Amino acid sequence: MKNALQRNFPMIRTRAEVLKEIQGQPELSHIYDSWKPEQQQLFLDYVTGIKGVKVLYDSFFKEIMNPETTPERLEEFLSLIFRQTVKIKRILPTDNSRIADENSLLIMDILIEMEDGSLANIEVQKIGYKFPGQRCACYSADLLLRQYKRVRSEKGNSFSYKDIKKVYTIVLFEKSTGEFHKYPHDDLHWIRPKSNTGIEIELLQEYILIPLDIFRENLQNKGIENTLDAWLTFLSVDEPEMIEKLIQHYPQFIPMYQQIYDICRNIERVMGLYSEELKILDRNTVQLMIDEMQEEIDGQKIILSLKDEQLSQQERRLSQQEQQLSQQEQQLSQQEQQLHALNQELEELKLRLAGS
Repeated sequence: MKNALQRNFPMIRTRAEVLKEIQGQPELSHIYDSWKPEQQQLFLDYVTGIKGVKVLYDSFFKEIMNPETTPERLEEFLSLIFRQTVKIKRILPTDNSRIADENSLLIMDILIEMEDGSLANIEVQKIGYKFPGQRCACYSADLLLRQYKRVRSEKGNSFSYKDIKKVYTIVLFEKSTGEFHKYPHDDLHWIRPKSNTGIEIELLQEYILIPLDIFRENLQNKGIENTLDAWLTFLSVDEPEMIEKLIQHYPQFIPMYQQIYDICRNIERVMGLYSEELKILDRNTVQLMIDEMQEEIDGQKIILSLKDEQLSQQERRLSQQEQQLSQQEQQLSQQEQQLHALNQELEELKLRLAGS
C-alpha cells in the first residue's frame, strides 16, 4: 500500500527496491552498514516517503533554491520576507578570508546582490550558535567592508558613500537558542538600528532571524495562513500529512518536491549527501558542546571573580575592624593611664591631709 507521499510522487521507491540496490553494490552496502541502526532507518524513511526529506539538508537546499538555475524561487521567498519585489542580480563568491572560518558549522551560506545593489546573505543553521547576535554583527560588518572595497575599486575617484547599499543578514535556525524562546509567538525577528530620539539616519546593516523550530510549534495551532507560512512550512516540516496539505493548497511546491524525489532515486548520490549531513550534524553537536562548556567555564570564572571580590571586601572590612579595635585598645590604655595618674594624685592628697 502506498503512503501519502508515494501517492503524490510516484517516483518514490519502495523499501525493498532501495535495499536491493544498496545490497547489490559493495560500496553502498559498506556505507549503509557504517551507519547506526536509527540512522539507517531514518534514511530509508526519507527515500521511501515514510517521512518527508528535510529540505534544509545542505545539498537539497542548494539544489532546490539555486539562484543560478531557479532564481524565481529564492526571489519569491525573499520578496515575502522583505514585503516588496526582490530580483536577484548576481551571486557573489564567498570570501575565504572571512573574519572566522565557520564553514563547518553552516549548513548553507549564499551571498546574493539584489537589483538595488543591496546584499543579502542567507544562512541555514541546524544548531543555533550560542551567541547569534555577536556573530551576526561580525559577519555583517565583514560583508559591509567587502562591499565597500569592491565598490570603491569599481568607482575609483567617483566613489561616494551613497554608493554603498544595505547589507541584510538572514539566518534560518532549524534549532534556535534560548533567546528566541522568550518570544514563543514570534518566528521572524527583523532587527534594525534605532535611535533614542527618533532621528532617522540611514544605517546599512539589518538582520532577519527566523527560528523555524518556533514556527513549527506555532504552525500546529494556527495552520498555514499565507504564502510566507507556506514557504516556512516547506523549509521546516517533514511530516507527510503536512506536506500533503501544503501541496494541496500551494501547488507551486509540487515541482520542488518532485525535484527532491528525483534526486532520491539516485541512491548512490543521496547516500553520499546523507553521510555528509551526518558529519555536519556531528560537528555541529561537538561545537555546541564546546560552546556550552566554554559558557560554563566563563560562568564559573565570573562566579569565582565575584567570590574573590566578596572575600577581598570581607578582608578589607576585617582589616578596618582590626584597626578600629586597635584604636579602641589604645584609647582604653590611655584612659587606664589617666585613671592611674588620678589615683596617684588622690593618694598624695590623702597623705597630705593626714600629715596636716
